[in-house]
Formats: sequence, C-alpha cells, structure tokens
Amino acid sequence: MGILGRYIAVAWLKMVGLCLGSFISLYLVLDMMDKIPRFLKAGGALPDILIFFLYKIPEMIGQTAPFSLLMATLLTLGILSRNSEIIAMRSCGVSLIRIAQPMLLLGAAASVLLLFNAEVVVPDSYQQMDYIERVKIKKQGENAVFRRNNIWFRSDAQIVQAQLFDPPSKTLGGVVVWSLDKNMNPVSRVDAPKASYREGVWRLTDAVVKDFSAGPGFVQKQVAQMDLPLKLKVDDLKVLDNNADNLSYQQLREYAENLAKGGYHAYRYQTMMHAKFSAPVAAFIMVLLGIPFAIKNSRSGGIALGIGASVAIGFAFFVVNAVLLSYGRSGVIPPLLAAWSPNLIFSVGGIWLALKVKS
Repeated sequence: MGILGRYIAVAWLKMVGLCLGSFISLYLVLDMMDKIPRFLKAGGALPDILIFFLYKIPEMIGQTAPFSLLMATLLTLGILSRNSEIIAMRSCGVSLIRIAQPMLLLGAAASVLLLFNAEVVVPDSYQQMDYIERVKIKKQGENAVFRRNNIWFRSDAQIVQAQLFDPPSKTLGGVVVWSLDKNMNPVSRVDAPKASYREGVWRLTDAVVKDFSAGPGFVQKQVAQMDLPLKLKVDDLKVLDNNADNLSYQQLREYAENLAKGGYHAYRYQTMMHAKFSAPVAAFIMVLLGIPFAIKNSRSGGIALGIGASVAIGFAFFVVNAVLLSYGRSGVIPPLLAAWSPNLIFSVGGIWLALKVKS
C-alpha cells in the first residue's frame, strides 16, 4: 500500500473509531438508563453492575459495527470531497478502484474480526454477563443451568435434566427426573420423551417410572400422563430463546438439529445460525455500498450528506434485514435465503452504483 493508500486508510480508521465509539457510548448510556434502576432495586452492587456492562460491550460492537463502518466511509469520502482531495486524485489519474481499495481491504478485515467477535468473544462474555445478572445482581442462585442442549434444574428433592426446550410449544424434550431422599440417594427415576407446560403444571407424556424404594433392583411401570410438581417457570427457560443471538454458530447448529430430531420446527434457530456469518459480512457490504454513493455525490459531499445518507441506507438495511429474518424464523422462506438476501440485495446496489460512477 502506497502513501495515498495509507493516507486514505488512516483517515478511514480514525473515522471508524469515532463513529463506533460514539454509537457504543450512546448504546451504553441508553442501556444503563434502562437497567441500572432495576438492578439497584434488586439489590445489585455497583461494581457488579459495572462489570455486567463491561461484558456487554462485545455484543454492542457486533450490533453497531456495520452502521459505524457505513457512516465512517461516507464521512471520510465526504470530507475528502469537501476539501477537493477526491477531485485532485481523479485529475491525477487515480482510479475509483485505487481510492476504494484501502477501505475495501479494511472493511473485509473488519468483517473477519466481527466474525471472530461473534463466534468466540460474545458467547463467553454473554455467559459471564448472564451469571452476574442472575446470581450476583438478582440473587437467583445457581439451581438452574440452561445451556443449549443440556438443561439442569434442581427443585427441593428433585433433579431434572432435559435435552432441549421449544419455546413456542412450551415443551421440554428428552426429560429425566430423579427423586432423592434426604441422604441424596435415588428413590425413583422418570424418563419421558417430553414434558409440556399446561395451566401452571409440567405434564409428562409416555413416562417410564423406575421405583428404587421397594428393595433390591427397581419396579418399572409405564404411565401415559403424569404431572410433575416442579417450580421451574417457562419464563426462566425462555432465556434460551431470548438470547439465542449470543450463541455461536456451532451451538445454534446443535440446538437446531436436536429440535428437528425431536419433531419440532427449527426455522428460528437455523435462521440465526446462518445469520452468524451473514451479519459480519454486512459490515463489508456497507463499505462496498458507501464508497460509490459518496463518490457519485462528491460535488455535494460533506458531513451533512454523509450523516443523512448513512442514516437512510442503514435504516433501509435494518428494515429489509428484519423483515427477511422474520420470514426465515417463521419458515415462510428458507433460513439460508433469509439470512443472506439482505447482503445480496445491497451488494447488488453497491455494484450498480459503482458502474454508474464509472460511466
């Protein structure tokens, strides 16, 4: 990369840092205003609350980075245009590709870093954040552990293990219930393919009961339906559904496969799974779209145009992406198509704008 490339790259990186820092700060302030009063009311200590928000920063970076890169691209080229630097470059024979090259390379690198953030950093930081919120702030204890395909819950003298939870049907799959005496010795074991939550009660279907209290060995019987006196609420289990975006690709894939094997629709998790790769790529697409747009409007370029255009393009992408993802999660369109269609649509728009500039 020559002097010109380094100059454009440094200017773009400075603007990315400014935009990303601004959006994260705004996001952080709004989130703090919403959560801190509730955390303090729950008896959370200030250091724990601050650490909670510290662990949330990787998630914020993933959500704000594409829009930040778009605005940084438009503002960088807008400022260069306002200072007549774009005109000077093109009058000296510098092509659009050469001007765009540093930003495109850095945009591709940013997508790789965002993928690493989503796959490695965010899942670990979310686990820490969830632990701080449940245990240290809300004082809920650690009697429930919800980890994708392995759900454990202890209630009095019972220990429940389930392979999966399907939020729409309020159903646990692959359920095993151990009943223990005061010395923690097993009294009985119940195996059931599913447990459904109906009218405040968990109801086991086709349960196999093994009673160990009758002496050596056990007595086994089949029960078509039986109620399970369990203090586990559906709202507690919905943490699996509400925060599935913070799981890694492999975790979502395993959970979707287990849902499908259990006879449940897995469209929601399959769409999220494919979005784990399409979302980081969207950052590069925003750079690809922003470059020709800014250069095409170089005569009227500037900060105002950059901010206005980035808001309009970012809002359009958000709407299209949200609509298509909702169709994918509900099974209207294939999950793979739902996750990647916004990138395809806006990349075609960027290429079309680039061809218009060239002509």
